Amino acid sequence: MPVFIQIPTALRALTDKQSEVAAEGATVGAAVESLAASYPDIKKHLYDENGVLRSFVNIYFGDTNIKNLDGLDTPLKDGDKIMLVPAIAGGDGTWV
Repeated sequence: MPVFIQIPTALRALTDKQSEVAAEGATVGAAVESLAASYPDIKKHLYDENGVLRSFVNIYFGDTNIKNLDGLDTPLKDGDKIMLVPAIAGGDGTWV
């Protein structure tokens, strides 16, 4: 079942510069695993050395972070879209 994953600009070099890729999976976790199988270089950016999704990788289904749904077990159906959103951090804590 094809679903679509929107790829952030920072990771597009790892998906042949595609902003959206088709993946297979009945759940968010399966779809992300399918993405990593199709584009192996992206895997280390998504998963840690134990195969766990990195904490700074957020995945949205519609306007909702999957952490507020069923996580990686969030079900998907044919044609659904999810979006990878790596967290941005840094700075010294002061605002200009």
